[in-house]
Amino acid sequence: MNSHVAIVGVGLTPLRPVSPDLSYREMIFEAATKAYADAGIGPPEVDVFVTVAEDLHEGTSIADEYTPDQLGAVRRPVHTVAGDGLQGLAAAVMLVRAGAAELAVVEAHSKASNITTHEQVLALALDPAYERPRRINPHAIAALEMRRYLYDAGASPEVTAAVVVKNRRRALDNPYAAYGAALRTEEVLADAYLADPLRTLEVSPYADGAVVLVLAATDGARRPRAVGIRGIGWATDEPALSGRSWAQATYARLACDMAYAQAGVLAPADEIDLFELDDTYAYKELQHLEAALHLEIGEGARLAAAGRTGRSGKYPVNPSGGSLGMGYGYDASALVRTAMAVQQLRGEAGALQVSRARTALVVSWRGVPTTSGGAVVLGAA
Repeated sequence: MNSHVAIVGVGLTPLRPVSPDLSYREMIFEAATKAYADAGIGPPEVDVFVTVAEDLHEGTSIADEYTPDQLGAVRRPVHTVAGDGLQGLAAAVMLVRAGAAELAVVEAHSKASNITTHEQVLALALDPAYERPRRINPHAIAALEMRRYLYDAGASPEVTAAVVVKNRRRALDNPYAAYGAALRTEEVLADAYLADPLRTLEVSPYADGAVVLVLAATDGARRPRAVGIRGIGWATDEPALSGRSWAQATYARLACDMAYAQAGVLAPADEIDLFELDDTYAYKELQHLEAALHLEIGEGARLAAAGRTGRSGKYPVNPSGGSLGMGYGYDASALVRTAMAVQQLRGEAGALQVSRARTALVVSWRGVPTTSGGAVVLGAA
């Protein structure tokens, strides 16, 4: 058994809106090469490989058969987690903690530019008997949730527009980001509706890219620049549209509490220095912040409106620019958020660096129309 697990290597490709010159295999190879160099290891030293991929996004079945070559994992233990990126990370953590592996690699990638019917793919997650026949656009579901959140929070659309402005502006300083921009709140509010009250700019745009993390058991071993995985959790709430809580991210609260219990975090508002939270839609950042800090509905919106979630605020949220600024890569997004948090805790974030960053929380979401997500607490190894 291994009590302590840390991220000892990170490889990430710059995210791009389209990548006609690269296959996803070439992007994975680039990310893996960077991760192995960062960890100071070679592929033969890795005991197990985990790839996070969804066949419906890949356009192929048994997606893990298409990843061993570029990871250096031919004829080695490889398996797929068809789920959230942090669920794949959790699978690798459990393998290392159980003593089944000393070194593990987790990979996720996105070739979103290859998908021409995103909404139709997302709609396949709807209940096939009661919901899918009504031909509900998945973004309309997000708009309904956003409307309920703003109503219960007593918040105006300006607060979600400000999230877009913050994250897109932060992305200007991130060399991995695809969508940095200097926007004004008025520009976001003037943008066209995708589904009222959700505007197009409030949806994270798709991006291509790959990310690879190397995990290692650190019991009795000193590894330079290692970032410890202090706690990790995951949860799925009510799947049916008719039974879920529309104003809050219950799944995120459950996942955070699971991670906090492992990490020994009793007061997240005082113990977490920075947050990389899923912002697939701008309002989700606020919901996830409330879940992470155990806040009542609307308190996250008030913190954001007061500027408390900026890079120099008390609760820095998505100093990387989040998915709104970097780009959304389906299940790779959570591992990109994790890579950005590791960079912060190593003190290697450059212009994005949050001062005195010692502990970070990453919160993920599987995406509309699910109520599934994860959380990981990162800190000293």
